[in-house]
Amino acid sequence: MESNQDLAKRALKVHETLLDFYGVPEWRNPLPALDELVSTILSQNTSDTNRDVAFFALKDKYPDWETVRDAPEEEVIDTIRPAGLANQKGPRIQNVLQRITELRGELNLDFLKEYSSKEARDWLTQFKGVGPKTAAIVLQFSLDKPAFPVDTHVYRLTGRIGLRPQKMSADKAHDYFEDLMPSETFYTAHLNIIRLGREICKARKPMCPDCPLQTLCDYYAINYDEEGNLIEPS
Repeated sequence: MESNQDLAKRALKVHETLLDFYGVPEWRNPLPALDELVSTILSQNTSDTNRDVAFFALKDKYPDWETVRDAPEEEVIDTIRPAGLANQKGPRIQNVLQRITELRGELNLDFLKEYSSKEARDWLTQFKGVGPKTAAIVLQFSLDKPAFPVDTHVYRLTGRIGLRPQKMSADKAHDYFEDLMPSETFYTAHLNIIRLGREICKARKPMCPDCPLQTLCDYYAINYDEEGNLIEPS
């Protein structure tokens, strides 16, 4: 079994290898924290495309988040239907907007920039439907605070590679990777791992012969021989 120190070295090597392979990832312009929070709630269990359709439908229909908060529930549900699970996400978004208003007197999350990462994470996760991944995305991409979001691609890849315990939950993996890797790698490593998961290390049929992480991956070591040939089940 690898020590935490050896795992940390391998995780850093994964980051460096993907950086060489893909380069520094380009991300869209940061959204305001409240916009990112709503967008990330919409992204749950759907594609980025469907999330964006629903998010911009909200932005087009309503002049501000206060209007979304106070709109008829069924109207909001109908507006975000492209994101899927609209009956769940619509009330969830409105409830979060209502609670933020109650706690802060306004709909603005800029005050979280003055909080530590832990304080900001704890404040965001007090709301139903805002878990560690959603909070980490807001911290990393809108508040410029170190956080390592663990989405479905990151969770799958790190399990295959062997960077985390197989039975570790996605929620616990956030703190685990933030302890394992240097904070300055979080942004780039997160985005490049997601890209690898979408393009090569796919859920059903990973394209291992095309992967730059062959020498760092437990799954590859188990399933391919030294010449790079797939080991057929006996």
